Amino acid sequence: MADIEGHAREQALLLPALVEDYVAADNPVRFIDAFVDDLDLGEAGFLRSRPKATGRRGFDPGDLLKLYLYGYLNRVRSSRRLEAEAIRNLEVVWLLRGLRPDFKTIADFRRDNRAAFKTVFRAFVALCRKLDLFGRELLAVDGTRLKAVNSQTRNFTRAKLETYLKSAD
Repeated sequence: MADIEGHAREQALLLPALVEDYVAADNPVRFIDAFVDDLDLGEAGFLRSRPKATGRRGFDPGDLLKLYLYGYLNRVRSSRRLEAEAIRNLEVVWLLRGLRPDFKTIADFRRDNRAAFKTVFRAFVALCRKLDLFGRELLAVDGTRLKAVNSQTRNFTRAKLETYLKSAD
């Protein structure tokens, strides 16, 4: 009995597979797509959220934001690695609808919209908490001695955290 074999790579298929078939209904990229599509990017502070009438068309800031949210969710922070993911990862191909921004475009987008990211990430975390997507696990440390840097500026109490969040708003 022979082994199961795939299609020949050169063979054209009568009914090509859809990228949609490779992304499950409960995949987090669908949540990212819906979240970014629901945002008003101009109000959030993103540059070039309204395209100009002249010149070369650029990437939609919403698409680049989707790529960054995907990268943060999957611990891919480098613009060069995000560029590679946009080429080889089917989830990202689905999310960006086949767009392939280069690393310089991705890095410039991050640099130019640094302040707007804070607003979006805060809204993203608030929505995840509202939908109960975070586990909110309890972390406890016993009497073990740990080496750490715990100055007044690096430790947080509930009161300090509330004050910090109020000042950030």
